[in-house]
Amino acid sequence: MKDDHYKEKLSEEAFKVCRLAATERPFTGIYNDHWHTGTYHCACCEQPLFESSSKFNAGCGWPSFFKTIENQVDYVTDDSLAMQRVEIQCIHCQSHLGHVFDDGPAPTGKRYCVNSLSLSFRKS
Repeated sequence: MKDDHYKEKLSEEAFKVCRLAATERPFTGIYNDHWHTGTYHCACCEQPLFESSSKFNAGCGWPSFFKTIENQVDYVTDDSLAMQRVEIQCIHCQSHLGHVFDDGPAPTGKRYCVNSLSLSFRKS
């Protein structure tokens, strides 16, 4: 399996989210109500994905951001669950992060809805 090396690095739950596109339960993730200053990185490859300055409280149960760090996220059409959504993945390792929606705040109008298990955090 191409993702075997992540099985050693990640918890079983994080592996399911990051490599198998599962979703953690809402309001359970460590970064949902996390407001420290720093950078959120990919849990798999440690690439920086989101700055804390773009995080906002969407009330949806998952960490939400209104923008990514430029050129760090890839967009993939997701037709699962009988609906069409846009999945977001780490552009470096294709880790599943969550989905992006068009109901976020200014200035972008985007809401990057991200699983905490797909992230790590580094204070600045």
